[in-house]
Amino acid sequence: MDAKQNLFFVPILLLLCFSTTFHFSSGADSISTYGSLSGDKTIISSGGNFQLGFFKPSNFSKYYIGIWFKKVSAQTVVWVANRERPVTDKYSSELKVVDGNLVLYEKGIEIWSTDTKLKSSSVVAVLLDEGNLVLRNGSSNTTVWQSWDYPSDTWLPGANLGYDKRANRTQVLTSWKNSEDPAHGSYTYELDPIGNQYLLRRNRSQEIWNSGAWDGQIFTNVPEMAIRFLFNFTYISNATGDYFIYLLVNSSSYITRFVMDYNGQIKQFSWLADEEKWSLIWAEPKTQCKVNAYCGANGVCNDMSSPFCNCLPGFKSRFQKSWTSGDYSGGCKRIMELECDKANTTRRKADIFQKYTCMKWPDNRQAISTENAAGCKSNCLSNISCTAYAYYENSCSTWDGDLFNMQQLSVNDTNCRVIFIRLHSSDSSNNNEGIISGIVGGSIAIVLVFSGLLLIVIRRHKSRKATKIERGAEGTMVAFGYKDLQTATKNFSEMLGKGGFGSVYKGTLPDSTVIAVKKLEGVSQGEKQFRNEISTIGNIQHVNLVHLRGFCSEGNKKLLVYEYASNGSLDSHLFNPKKDESLLPWTTRYEIALGTARGLVYLHEKCRDCIIHCDIKPENILLDSYMCPKVADFGLAKLVGRNFSRVLTTMRGTRGYLAPEWISGGAITAKADVYSFGMMLFEFVSGRRNSEQTRDGKVNFFPAIAANVIMGRGDILTILDPNLNQVADVEEVTNICRVACWCIQENEHVRPTMSQIVQILEGFLEVDMPPDSRGLQVFIDNEDDIVFFTDKSSSSSLHIQSNPTRG
Repeated sequence: MDAKQNLFFVPILLLLCFSTTFHFSSGADSISTYGSLSGDKTIISSGGNFQLGFFKPSNFSKYYIGIWFKKVSAQTVVWVANRERPVTDKYSSELKVVDGNLVLYEKGIEIWSTDTKLKSSSVVAVLLDEGNLVLRNGSSNTTVWQSWDYPSDTWLPGANLGYDKRANRTQVLTSWKNSEDPAHGSYTYELDPIGNQYLLRRNRSQEIWNSGAWDGQIFTNVPEMAIRFLFNFTYISNATGDYFIYLLVNSSSYITRFVMDYNGQIKQFSWLADEEKWSLIWAEPKTQCKVNAYCGANGVCNDMSSPFCNCLPGFKSRFQKSWTSGDYSGGCKRIMELECDKANTTRRKADIFQKYTCMKWPDNRQAISTENAAGCKSNCLSNISCTAYAYYENSCSTWDGDLFNMQQLSVNDTNCRVIFIRLHSSDSSNNNEGIISGIVGGSIAIVLVFSGLLLIVIRRHKSRKATKIERGAEGTMVAFGYKDLQTATKNFSEMLGKGGFGSVYKGTLPDSTVIAVKKLEGVSQGEKQFRNEISTIGNIQHVNLVHLRGFCSEGNKKLLVYEYASNGSLDSHLFNPKKDESLLPWTTRYEIALGTARGLVYLHEKCRDCIIHCDIKPENILLDSYMCPKVADFGLAKLVGRNFSRVLTTMRGTRGYLAPEWISGGAITAKADVYSFGMMLFEFVSGRRNSEQTRDGKVNFFPAIAANVIMGRGDILTILDPNLNQVADVEEVTNICRVACWCIQENEHVRPTMSQIVQILEGFLEVDMPPDSRGLQVFIDNEDDIVFFTDKSSSSSLHIQSNPTRG
C-alpha cells in the first residue's frame, strides 16, 4: 500500500474511532453483539432519563455495573448487576453481548451474566427510558431478559413487583449492605401472593412490617396510597402471576423512587430539582426505632439522636467497621464478660446493675414472683443467664441473654420505664471513669480542659453547623442555635408571611438548603416541655404535611425550622395571582383540595393522638415545586394548646374559617377542622375570599351564593372563578360545593369526617344534596337584607343584622 492509499484510509480510521467513542460516551442507548462497555464508557436511555456504566461508591476501591438517574445531580443508583462480585479495574473489564448473553468480564473471567443463552447474532441490550435494561432478540424484537425482573433495592414506576407463576419466581427488593456497599443486605421486600400483601423482612424470615391485604383500592396498612395526584396504582392477579405496579400521573416532571433501604425501612423519595436533593415522602415503619432489632443485640435505639444506635455502657459494637458505616445489625458485646463459673458464686454476686431511666423494655421479658424490688434484683443476680431486671407496679420482670429492641424514650412517653442492666463488677470503674480519672490525674485534666477551651470555642460554631445539617439530612430533629438561624435568615430580613402564631422568614443553611423559619409568639412552655412537644411533632411525616426540620429554644426565643415550599402558600395563587402561570387551573385546585384533606386525615386518625389543626386556611397550605399541597402549622395546635382564647384575638384572616363552636364556647373536636376546610373549599371554587365587601358597605357571602346554586337555582359554572373561563369539570365543581355545604353545617355531628371527604373527592362515595344550614338559609332567603361586619372588640367571627333601610 503506497503513501497515497495510506492517506486515503487515515480519515476513515479516524472516523471509525470517533464513531465508536461517540456510540458509548454521547448517549447511545444499546450494546450490540459487536459492541462492549468498558472504562468510562456509558450508554444513555433515548430520553436521557437513565445511564448505565461502571460506578464506584465513594469509599470503595472496586467497581460495579449499574444504572443511575441521568437527570439527578446526586448520583443515585437504581440497579446493580454484580452486587456480590465487584471488579477491581473498570478498564480491564467489559460488559458485552456474547452468544445471546449479556456478560461482564474482568480480564477475560466471567463475573456476571444474564444466563439467557440465546444462540443468536442479533441480540442487543437496550437501556429504556423507564430505567429498565432489556435484552432483545433483534430478529423478532422480543424481550428475552430484563433488569426489572431482577431488581436490586429500588422499585421504579412502571415496574412489576410480584410473583411470576410461569417461572415460579418472586421479585425481591434487597437492601444494600450499608450506605456504601451494594452487596445484599439484611432486609427484603416482596409480595406474599397467598395473603395478597407485601412483606418487609429481615433475612427473608423475620417479619418487620406488612402492607396489609389489597382491598381493591389500597393495601390496608398503607392509607397513603390514596395520594392519586402523584401515582396511579394497579394490582394484577391472573394466570401469569400476581404483581403490583405504580405509575406517575405526570412522569415528565416528577422523579421518584421506592427503596428497600439498608436501615430496614421502605421509603418513597421524590427529587427536588430546585434544592438538588431527595425528599422523603413516605416510609414504613414510620420511625427508625420501629424496625425490629435495628440496633442488634444490646444496642439502644433513639429516634432523636444521630446515630440512631448506641451501645450500652460496658458494651462495644461487635463489628466496628459495619457499625461505623451504618449497619448496626451486629449489635453490641460486653467489654467484660460476666462470670460463668457456677462454683464462683461469690464473684458472681459481686456483679453490679446499672440503672437506665425512660427506656422501652427489651423483648422477651419474664414475669417473676417477688415481694419487692430487692427480691427482684436478688433473683436476677442468682441466675447466671439473667442480664437485666425491672420492678414496676409491684411486679418483677427479668431478661435472659442478649437484649433486643431497647429504645430510649422521651420523658412524656407512656412506655417510659426504668430497667437495670447487669454488668461485670469491673465495669464499676467504667461507670465512674470521670470521677476516678479526676482523682488520679486531676491536675492534668484541668490543664487539658483550659488549654483546649479556646480551641473548642473557636471551632464550635463551624462544627455545630456541619453536624446539624448532617443530622437534618438523615431525617432527625436539629436543635439550631438562635445565632445560626439569625445568620441563615440574614437577620430575619425576608418575610414570607405572618399569622396569629408568628412570622415566617426565608433562610439558607450553609449547605445551601433553603428553609422557612417561624418565630413563634405566645408559646410559653418551659425548655423541657417544648423539646418534648417538638420531638413528638417531628416524628409526624406525611407527603401532605410540611416537614419540620428542627427548632430553636433559647429562653423566650422559640423558633421552628421547616422545609421550604418554593411555590409559596395557596392564598397567593387563589386570590392574588401575579401572572398567568400563578393561576391555578381547576384540575390543580381539585388535587390540592384532595391532598389537603389527606393531610388532615393523617392528623385526625393516623397519629397516636388526634391532632386538631385549629387554623385551616389557604395561608397555611403550602405548595412545593410540584404543586403538592402541604398543611403547615399543624403542630402549633399541640404546642399552644387547645385554649385559643388569647391567640384568637390576634389572628389575622382567620375568623371567617372558625366553626360555630369556637364562638359558642363549646368543646373543640376534629370537626372544627372540617368546618374550616369546607369554608376553604368555597374559595377553591370562587378564587376569592368568602366574604367580600362591596362599595355600598355590604358583604357578598360566597357560601350563600354557592348554596343557592346547589339548590338548583343556577348554572354551577357561573359561580366559578372568572379567571378560569368556566374551564372545569361540572361534576367535580358540584361535588366540591356539596361537600363544602356539608362541612359548614352548624351541628358538628352532621358534618362528615375528613376520611369521608377524601373518599368523596376520590369518587368512591357519592355525596347527597346537603341540608340547608340555618345560617346559610338566612342568607339565601334574605340576601338583600344582610349586612356583615367584624366586631373587633370580641372573638365573634361574624354578626348578622337586618338592613335598617328596608322594611
